[in-house]
Amino acid sequence: MSTESAKQTESSEPSMPADEALLEDASASRSGDAEGEQASADEAPTPEELLGQLSVARAEAESLRDQALRVRAEIENIRRRHAAELEKAHKFALDSFVRDLLPVRDSLELGHDAALAESADIGKLREGTELTLKLMGDVMERFGVVPVDPIQQPFDPEFHQAMSMQPRSDVPPNTVVAVMQKGYTLNGRLVRPALVMVSQQTS
Repeated sequence: MSTESAKQTESSEPSMPADEALLEDASASRSGDAEGEQASADEAPTPEELLGQLSVARAEAESLRDQALRVRAEIENIRRRHAAELEKAHKFALDSFVRDLLPVRDSLELGHDAALAESADIGKLREGTELTLKLMGDVMERFGVVPVDPIQQPFDPEFHQAMSMQPRSDVPPNTVVAVMQKGYTLNGRLVRPALVMVSQQTS
């Protein structure tokens, strides 16, 4: 019996250092966790710091709001100015044309008054009328108004309106042989077609 007890005593003695090592590791782990928690606590912002950050964020938000309001107001001002300028352009689009047209009317009135005089000179009246027509033609040309006078030209349904047909052997068929009323274009777009008489082949 004494021999077995001695063996058990010898076998149990080596386990003591292992238990102590486990206890030391656990103690070291708890110490490390405590230090980590302390470090995290030290790094966390204080209430005063949080209030300061909140104040900065509110100031930045208010600044952005003011900027947005100013941009919106500027856009509205631009829109109003554009609308006013567009209305003005529509209202006075013919201002320059009317100013250039007034001398033509003045010339016509002078010619009319001269024709009413007892000593009216037909030759001078004709000369004044020709000058007035030239003045009118110059004004129209400045504004892109071009007459359509297609005498002796092939009939073009895009610019001409045939009023009648006339059998002719001296010109090719579908030739404009007379213009009853001139047409006009404005910057290349037809305003009024020319009223014409068109030749047709003789039977």
